[in-house]
Amino acid sequence: MCGNLDEFVFEPLLERDGVKVSRSPWGPDDQIGRLNWITPEATAAILGNLDGGHVFDLSVDFFKGMPSWVAAGDPVYDIWMTHTPDGSVIDGLAGAPPHLLEKYSYAGDAIQMYVHCGTHLDTLNHFGHFGTFWNGWNQKEHLGSRHWLVGGAEHFPPIIARAVVLDVAGLLGVDCLEPCHEITPGELQRAAKEQGVQMRPRDLVLVNTGRMTVWPDVHDYITDQPGIGLDAARWLLEEAGAMAIGSDSLSLEVVPNPDPEKFLPVHAYMFATAGASIIEVLDLREVCAEKQYEFAFLGFPLKLRGATGSPLRPIAVPLRS
Repeated sequence: MCGNLDEFVFEPLLERDGVKVSRSPWGPDDQIGRLNWITPEATAAILGNLDGGHVFDLSVDFFKGMPSWVAAGDPVYDIWMTHTPDGSVIDGLAGAPPHLLEKYSYAGDAIQMYVHCGTHLDTLNHFGHFGTFWNGWNQKEHLGSRHWLVGGAEHFPPIIARAVVLDVAGLLGVDCLEPCHEITPGELQRAAKEQGVQMRPRDLVLVNTGRMTVWPDVHDYITDQPGIGLDAARWLLEEAGAMAIGSDSLSLEVVPNPDPEKFLPVHAYMFATAGASIIEVLDLREVCAEKQYEFAFLGFPLKLRGATGSPLRPIAVPLRS
C-alpha cells in the first residue's frame, strides 16, 4: 500500500515554527502539484477499464440558501433572473421588438458564489505559511489586483484517477461522526482493512464522515465538523502516497481544530507542504450504501483563471475487475 517515502516528501524551501513550504519536484513552473501524476498513460488505463453499468453522481445541487462558508464574510450562493419572458417584452432590454419577444419568449439568469461553495476543488494557492505558498509563490510577486497569477484553476486538468472511499462513519457504526470528531490514521487503516479496500500510491482518497446525512441543514452541516486530523493527512500523503484527498464535509478537516493555536492546519499542510489538492462537499451516500468503495473518479473543474478553487462536477464509475 505504501510507496517509497522519499517520493512523497518534498524538499523544503521554507521552514519556520514547525511548518514548511515545499519546492515542487516537478520544477519551478509547476502549478498543480501531485495532479502531475495524471498523465495520458494513467488516464488511458483508467478510461480503458470503465464499467459503465452504474454511474454515481458525487455532487450536490447549488441553490439559494444552501450551506456555504460565510463565517469570514464570503458571499452566499445567490441566483436571480436577469431576463423574464414578460419583462423582456416590457423593458425592451433584449434589443428586439415586443412582437418578436412575445413569439420568442426569453429568460436568463445570473449567479454569484464563493468559489469554495458546493462540491468544489481547492487549488494550491488557497493556503500557505507565513505568506509563502507552494513552490515559493508569494503575494509580492504573484498576486495581482484581482486574482493570483499562479496556481489558478485554469491550470488544473480533468481529474481522472482511481479513487477509494474510506467510510469512517460506517466503520464506527454511525450514520454521522460526532461533532468535532478527529479522524486518526488508525481509523483510516481500519476502515480500509474492514472494507477490503486496496489503497495504491497516486490514488484519490475520499473520506466519508456521514456529514451529508444532515445536508442541507445549514447549521448542522457546517457547525463543529468532524474530519481528518493533521496526523491522518500526513499518513495519507506521505506514507500511502495519495494524490489528493476529498470528503463529504465542507472542510475535510476537523473544525474547529482541537488546538486553538491552529487555523485549518490540514489545508495549509496539504497545499504548501504536500502539493495536494482538496475536494469538499462530496455526496458519498450512494457509493457507501452500495459498498462501492473503489472506482474511477472523473471530475471537471472550471477554468477560473487565478481562482483559489473551482466548482467541480464529479462522477464515480466502477472499474472492471
